[in-house]
Amino acid sequence: MTAYESFRAAPRDPATAFRVADTSREASLARLEKLAHLLDSAFLIPGTNRRVGIDAVIGLVPIVGDFAGMLMSSYILYEARRLGVPRWLLARMALNVAFDGMVGAVPLAGDLFDAAFKANRRNVRLLRRHLERHGGLRPSEIEGTAIRIDG
Repeated sequence: MTAYESFRAAPRDPATAFRVADTSREASLARLEKLAHLLDSAFLIPGTNRRVGIDAVIGLVPIVGDFAGMLMSSYILYEARRLGVPRWLLARMALNVAFDGMVGAVPLAGDLFDAAFKANRRNVRLLRRHLERHGGLRPSEIEGTAIRIDG
Protein backbone atom coordinates (compact mmCIF):
# COMPACT_ATOMS: atom_id res chain seq x y z
CA MET A 1 0.00 0.00 0.00
CA THR A 2 1.41 3.41 -0.95
CA ALA A 3 1.45 6.43 1.37
CA TYR A 4 -1.37 8.02 -0.63
CA GLU A 5 -3.56 4.91 -0.34
CA SER A 6 -2.96 4.65 3.40
CA PHE A 7 -3.89 8.34 3.77
CA ARG A 8 -7.10 7.83 1.80
CA ALA A 9 -8.01 4.72 3.82
CA ALA A 10 -7.37 6.31 7.24
CA PRO A 11 -10.59 7.04 9.12
CA ARG A 12 -11.14 10.72 9.91
CA ASP A 13 -13.66 12.73 11.75
CA PRO A 14 -15.22 15.04 9.12
CA ALA A 15 -15.96 17.71 11.73
CA THR A 16 -12.27 18.14 12.56
CA ALA A 17 -10.64 17.16 9.27
CA PHE A 18 -10.28 20.72 7.99
CA ARG A 19 -10.38 22.71 11.23
CA VAL A 20 -7.48 25.12 11.12
CA ALA A 21 -7.91 26.99 14.39
CA ASP A 22 -10.23 27.50 17.30
CA THR A 23 -12.97 29.93 16.25
CA SER A 24 -14.36 30.74 19.67
CA ARG A 25 -14.67 34.40 20.58
CA GLU A 26 -11.97 34.13 23.23
CA ALA A 27 -9.52 32.45 20.85
CA SER A 28 -10.26 34.94 18.06
CA LEU A 29 -9.77 37.86 20.40
CA ALA A 30 -6.50 36.41 21.70
CA ARG A 31 -5.22 36.07 18.12
CA LEU A 32 -6.26 39.64 17.33
CA GLU A 33 -4.53 40.94 20.46
CA LYS A 34 -1.32 39.20 19.40
CA LEU A 35 -1.65 40.66 15.89
CA ALA A 36 -2.29 44.16 17.27
CA HIS A 37 0.77 43.84 19.51
CA LEU A 38 2.89 42.75 16.54
CA LEU A 39 1.58 45.56 14.34
CA ASP A 40 1.73 48.37 16.92
CA SER A 41 4.18 47.64 19.73
CA ALA A 42 6.40 44.62 19.10
CA PHE A 43 9.76 46.40 19.22
CA LEU A 44 11.32 48.66 21.83
CA ILE A 45 13.18 51.65 20.40
CA PRO A 46 16.68 51.47 21.93
CA GLY A 47 17.42 54.20 24.46
CA THR A 48 13.75 55.12 24.88
CA ASN A 49 10.68 53.71 26.54
CA ARG A 50 8.66 53.84 23.27
CA ARG A 51 7.46 50.78 21.42
CA VAL A 52 6.70 50.51 17.71
CA GLY A 53 5.42 47.68 15.59
CA ILE A 54 5.69 46.34 12.10
CA ASP A 55 3.08 48.87 10.91
CA ALA A 56 5.33 51.82 11.82
CA VAL A 57 8.43 50.16 10.40
CA ILE A 58 6.92 49.31 7.00
CA GLY A 59 5.23 52.73 7.02
CA LEU A 60 8.68 54.21 6.45
CA VAL A 61 8.45 52.93 2.87
CA PRO A 62 6.54 55.66 1.00
CA ILE A 63 3.00 54.82 -0.18
CA VAL A 64 3.49 51.04 -0.41
CA GLY A 65 4.28 50.69 3.28
CA ASP A 66 1.24 52.67 4.40
CA PHE A 67 -1.01 50.70 2.06
CA ALA A 68 0.40 47.42 3.38
CA GLY A 69 -0.16 48.60 6.95
CA MET A 70 -3.79 49.46 6.18
CA LEU A 71 -4.25 46.07 4.54
CA MET A 72 -2.93 44.24 7.61
CA SER A 73 -5.06 46.41 9.89
CA SER A 74 -8.17 45.62 7.88
CA TYR A 75 -7.88 41.96 8.95
CA ILE A 76 -8.97 43.06 12.43
CA LEU A 77 -12.05 44.63 10.82
CA TYR A 78 -12.77 41.40 8.97
CA GLU A 79 -12.61 39.40 12.20
CA ALA A 80 -14.76 41.96 14.02
CA ARG A 81 -17.41 41.61 11.31
CA ARG A 82 -17.20 37.83 11.57
CA LEU A 83 -17.73 38.11 15.34
CA GLY A 84 -20.93 40.05 14.69
CA VAL A 85 -20.17 43.55 15.92
CA PRO A 86 -22.65 46.26 14.91
CA ARG A 87 -22.05 48.46 11.88
CA TRP A 88 -21.47 51.60 13.94
CA LEU A 89 -18.55 49.90 15.70
CA LEU A 90 -17.13 48.60 12.41
CA ALA A 91 -17.37 52.15 11.04
CA ARG A 92 -15.51 53.55 14.06
CA MET A 93 -12.81 50.91 13.70
CA ALA A 94 -12.54 51.60 9.95
CA LEU A 95 -12.15 55.32 10.67
CA ASN A 96 -9.26 54.52 13.02
CA VAL A 97 -7.55 52.50 10.27
CA ALA A 98 -8.24 55.14 7.58
CA PHE A 99 -7.06 57.99 9.81
CA ASP A 100 -3.90 56.07 10.69
CA GLY A 101 -3.24 55.33 7.01
CA MET A 102 -3.97 58.81 5.70
CA VAL A 103 -1.95 60.71 8.28
CA GLY A 104 0.76 58.05 8.14
CA ALA A 105 1.19 58.77 4.42
CA VAL A 106 2.58 62.24 5.22
CA PRO A 107 6.38 61.97 5.10
CA LEU A 108 8.22 62.01 8.45
CA ALA A 109 5.47 63.64 10.58
CA GLY A 110 3.07 60.90 9.51
CA ASP A 111 5.57 58.21 10.47
CA LEU A 112 5.92 59.72 13.95
CA PHE A 113 2.12 59.88 14.23
CA ASP A 114 1.83 56.28 13.05
CA ALA A 115 4.19 55.15 15.80
CA ALA A 116 2.12 56.98 18.44
CA PHE A 117 -1.51 56.46 17.34
CA LYS A 118 -1.62 52.62 17.45
CA ALA A 119 -4.92 52.12 15.62
CA ASN A 120 -4.79 48.32 15.82
CA ARG A 121 -4.55 48.25 19.62
CA ARG A 122 -7.38 50.80 19.79
CA ASN A 123 -9.55 48.64 17.54
CA VAL A 124 -8.91 45.44 19.49
CA ARG A 125 -9.68 47.32 22.73
CA LEU A 126 -12.98 48.53 21.22
CA LEU A 127 -13.77 44.99 20.08
CA ARG A 128 -12.95 43.50 23.48
CA ARG A 129 -15.08 46.07 25.30
CA HIS A 130 -18.02 45.40 22.98
CA LEU A 131 -17.76 41.63 23.34
CA GLU A 132 -17.49 41.89 27.13
CA ARG A 133 -20.66 43.99 27.29
CA HIS A 134 -22.77 42.32 24.60
CA GLY A 135 -21.10 39.13 23.42
CA GLY A 136 -20.89 36.98 26.50
CA LEU A 137 -17.12 37.34 26.83
CA ARG A 138 -15.75 37.29 30.37
CA PRO A 139 -14.19 40.62 31.39
CA SER A 140 -10.40 40.78 31.37
CA GLU A 141 -10.46 43.45 34.06
CA ILE A 142 -12.63 43.91 37.10
CA GLU A 143 -14.27 47.33 37.26
CA GLY A 144 -14.79 49.02 40.58
CA THR A 145 -12.87 50.12 43.64
CA ALA A 146 -10.88 47.91 45.92
CA ILE A 147 -11.20 48.51 49.65
CA ARG A 148 -8.80 47.04 52.14
CA ILE A 149 -10.45 45.68 55.24
CA ASP A 150 -8.15 45.31 58.22
CA GLY A 151 -9.55 42.99 60.75
